[in-house]
Amino acid sequence: MRAQIERRWREEKYAVLFYSQRHYNDIRTYLKNPQATMTTLNEQINEAKQQTLTIGGIQNACSHMWGYFKKYATTQEKQTYQQLLATLTLDGYEMRVFLRALANKYDVRYLQQSTILQLN
Repeated sequence: MRAQIERRWREEKYAVLFYSQRHYNDIRTYLKNPQATMTTLNEQINEAKQQTLTIGGIQNACSHMWGYFKKYATTQEKQTYQQLLATLTLDGYEMRVFLRALANKYDVRYLQQSTILQLN
């Protein structure tokens, strides 16, 4: 069960961060408890996703995901990232499309599996 909980968090952590730094921190603390349950984790994830999106929260989550690429990104990719960061919308859609493309290009499986980059 612990492996399932960790997999669920791995898939959702950037989505939670996208919505709420506080919820992200609370969940990280909760998961240090060996008695953590999937039910409670799912409740906390769902609560986080009910928060009002802010540009600052979206920028923070995108910055964390960008960290996987910044050493490898081309000059053009860096410029595109900066431009998208400066013009973020409240759904962050264009940035998420861009980060998804980079995750695929650089084969970053951790991000490929992140729900925030699932754009269907």
